[in-house]
Amino acid sequence: MKAVIAEMPAHWLREWRNSDAARWDEVWNGVLHIPPMPNGMHQEFALDLAAYLKYRWGKPNRGLVRQEANLTTPEDEADWTHNYRIPDIVLVSSDRLHIDKNEYLAGAPLVVVEIRSPGDETYDKLPFYAALGVPEVWVFDRDTKTPEVRILVPGPAYHLVATGSDGWVRSPASGVAFRQDRPGRVWVRVGDATAEELPEE
Repeated sequence: MKAVIAEMPAHWLREWRNSDAARWDEVWNGVLHIPPMPNGMHQEFALDLAAYLKYRWGKPNRGLVRQEANLTTPEDEADWTHNYRIPDIVLVSSDRLHIDKNEYLAGAPLVVVEIRSPGDETYDKLPFYAALGVPEVWVFDRDTKTPEVRILVPGPAYHLVATGSDGWVRSPASGVAFRQDRPGRVWVRVGDATAEELPEE
């Protein structure tokens, strides 16, 4: 069910801010967006993928891997809570670490990762990421774990990267690659490193 409320009553806002569920909510140019609560499958996959990326990509490259980071624009930084999105995972390369303000990120990370659940607004966020200048967006279906790697092209907009003849879809920006040989599981590797299957069993 989708509901649109023109103005939230003050007591609802107080309850919302005090709710643990609010950590997944977003504000799009002053409009509150409350996505469906991520289920256990969603959270487990995000945790496993973030852990892999932190130790296989982040640390070797002196980059940053964050989960559920508040992402805003440099223009909105003074009042970032008026306009932000919360990707499942972000990859921040070493040359972009200046965007990390601890409580939020102000600027474009190298990669934004979204795990798409039924009824969410994953694809509706793409124009925001494109305008921000995020070079890549990865989208994973929550249930099948099917990976999509999208690269920023003039427009700005995102172009879907084709899967290679070897079955791997590669991220040009990060060197990470994904391959799926069965629904619900996905192989991931960085460069020529040994591939690992996620989620972990």
